[in-house]
Amino acid sequence: MEITAFFILATLIFILLFIIKQTKLKNLKNLPPGPPKLPVIGNLHQVGDKPHVSLAQFAKQHGPLISLRLGTQLLVVASSPEAAMGILKTQDRLLSSRTVPTAFQQESLLPHSILWSDCNDTWKTLRTLCQTEMFSAKALQTHSRLREEKLDVLLDFLRIKQGQAINVEKVIFATLFNSLSCVVFDKELLDLKSEHEVTGGLKDSLFQILAYGGHVKDFGSFFPIFQRFDLQGIRKGSMKQMQKAFSFWEDIIEDRRARVNSSTWSSDQAKSFLDRLLEKRFSNDQINEYIAELFVAGSNTTTTALVWAMTELVRNKEVVTKIREEMKREIGSEKVSESHLSKLPYLQACIKETLRLHAPVPFLLPHKAKESCEVMNYTIPKNARIFVNVWAMGRDPEVWDDPLSFKPERFLGSNLDYKGQNFELLPFGSGRRMCPGLPLGSKNMEFILATLIHEFDWALPNSEDPMKLNMDDKFVITLKREKPLELVFKPKQASLIV
Repeated sequence: MEITAFFILATLIFILLFIIKQTKLKNLKNLPPGPPKLPVIGNLHQVGDKPHVSLAQFAKQHGPLISLRLGTQLLVVASSPEAAMGILKTQDRLLSSRTVPTAFQQESLLPHSILWSDCNDTWKTLRTLCQTEMFSAKALQTHSRLREEKLDVLLDFLRIKQGQAINVEKVIFATLFNSLSCVVFDKELLDLKSEHEVTGGLKDSLFQILAYGGHVKDFGSFFPIFQRFDLQGIRKGSMKQMQKAFSFWEDIIEDRRARVNSSTWSSDQAKSFLDRLLEKRFSNDQINEYIAELFVAGSNTTTTALVWAMTELVRNKEVVTKIREEMKREIGSEKVSESHLSKLPYLQACIKETLRLHAPVPFLLPHKAKESCEVMNYTIPKNARIFVNVWAMGRDPEVWDDPLSFKPERFLGSNLDYKGQNFELLPFGSGRRMCPGLPLGSKNMEFILATLIHEFDWALPNSEDPMKLNMDDKFVITLKREKPLELVFKPKQASLIV
């Protein structure tokens, strides 16, 4: 009887709160237009498993700034450069709060998050620290040799495996991850030659965390009254994977903490980012959250972009030929170094074109309105969730000529870039929430792609037709290939042959 009474009471409370919420939403005026909404669920049934596509279709019907109701939550979506500028620049201060998915609603970790916490003093400190120690021009130069060494390991691996089908995502992720882990820990955490470590373990945990965060049917996110109950096990599953990931480096943290706290320690002994965090007396919870986010954001998004770039290049042989012609002029038979990259504008255009057509994070990370404000003469009310659909903007025929074709030439002779000032191309975002890892991500993409093109020919296994390659994507916060890209690598001759 007591259990029955509890559920009856809980149901009545939910109905009452839902009615209050619905009444508030109905009373909101001057909202952006959007599709008709059903009772209770709103537009949930129309979003589907590919929200970047469905929301882009709604934008075509209702305009560049639209609103939908997902359960009890109001969602505003920007799908044009003008709308993006209104959110990320004009009203950046008021619209830079965060909507936190159920997967990351962890009380012990959220205050230390650089991705999900509000723009408070702690967030500013964390962001400044990683920009200074990881992504500044000085830091990038300091770690350039390390990136070259990790890329050499990948090249050796591909030479050994020549003629075999290679899962591109796995080996690029391992390369990027080890490069980052050597900066963070002064130690590699993945063994590229170990099938188990590259296919499972730490990598799998980080990917699972991302999948939980991008769960498109997160019931608690649409009806926050139920979020605390975690009915789908999203928060529990995410926390389990986080703890697994943390276990891979907890012994390293304890060992380094003991050294930093010893009487013989001095700052000039610091070799890693972890040493700096320990010197600043960061707790284990702070370090775990901070480092996990650096690994997910720093390795996964760049891997995703490079896999899409290599997908397009295997389908567009003429683009590869042009890149090699450029390399022959500027590099010759020399080994590619980061100093060569500024001399390769066509390669850079290829990266831009990939990011335009295959935005690694199609909505950036979701924003939330701290206060009500106006964008494009519409009202965005306080607490509204906000997406910027950079995937839709990258494929908009009103912005780009022949938008579905892969044409790097469109960027040649153009100052258009992805550093947050050109709102038609925003893979790293803009404003105060812009990705701080842009300098490193950009350098890694150019360096790895240039080197692989310079050192190898690659093709699909079994002489498959590249034009029949499955191009479907899968949304998990990032926009990955639905099916893994497998390629066969063949080393080129010592001299560059075009």
